[in-house]
Amino acid sequence: MTDDGDSELLDAYSAAVTAVVQRVLPSVASLRVRTRRGEGSGSASVITDDGFLLTSAHVVDGATTAVAAFADGTESTADVVGRDAFSDLAVLRARDAVPSPVAMGNASQLQVGQLVVAVGNPLGLAGSVTAGIVSALGRSLPTRQGRVVDEVIQTDAALNPGNSGGVLADSRGRMVGVNTAVAGIGVGLAVPINDTTQRIIQALMTSGRVRRAWLGIAGNQAPLPPPLVSKLGRRDGLRVAQVIEGSPAATAGLRAGDIVVAFAGSPLGSSTELQRRMVEDYIGRRVEITVWRNGALVDVIAVPRELTESTR
Repeated sequence: MTDDGDSELLDAYSAAVTAVVQRVLPSVASLRVRTRRGEGSGSASVITDDGFLLTSAHVVDGATTAVAAFADGTESTADVVGRDAFSDLAVLRARDAVPSPVAMGNASQLQVGQLVVAVGNPLGLAGSVTAGIVSALGRSLPTRQGRVVDEVIQTDAALNPGNSGGVLADSRGRMVGVNTAVAGIGVGLAVPINDTTQRIIQALMTSGRVRRAWLGIAGNQAPLPPPLVSKLGRRDGLRVAQVIEGSPAATAGLRAGDIVVAFAGSPLGSSTELQRRMVEDYIGRRVEITVWRNGALVDVIAVPRELTESTR
């Protein structure tokens, strides 16, 4: 038996989860997708009053349309407006009226241990709800294209196939993440809703794609030698482990073993920072890159190209 204090805590927890479900569930759809490879399913959420829906890119991979079914029994065919495999996000637009949009939050305000609720359609079970906590923040999620989605939310709210594209909501019923992967028992991952992903979503809604710059290097964060630490006032740079043949980096003369310390005049300390800077504005633009090579600082000029799914 539980004492009155435990009962009050359980009642408060139940009330919080129930309130979230009441706000979020009407806006979440079960997606039925058909491609040349066969049929699939997933989840999506209404994000605008005029019928835009948000889901995971891999849910609609190879599809041009999907059927969205809502908790109130209504259905609508939705056209795939755009998908971005590098962030695992996609936008659809319903042909018919849809429920009100889910409120959007900001994952940057989350804290580890905070209550979150996952709403989706796992294993074909429409309108399923699970609850848990934020287990960790700032995880990285590799995509099929060799890119990494940063700032991923880890949760112990149960996720299963079919949850992808569904809502991860905070205790106020705001979408803070898009459920995307099951990493193991008790480990679920969600792409965060933050300033970066909001820009991606907006680009998909307006132009159907996201343009990114591509340099063509792979590397890891590395400590700078003492002379550089004293000179630059920081400890880390990006050690180049690989330069892809024929890439802008190769053309510029970057070499494996170089330590990149600055990009376009701003300090650079990790591959994550570099990825964040590979924005549309740098496509076709001459960019100065400063590297530490053979005991000296060397400047090279690179001209990034547009990143496509065929480039790595």
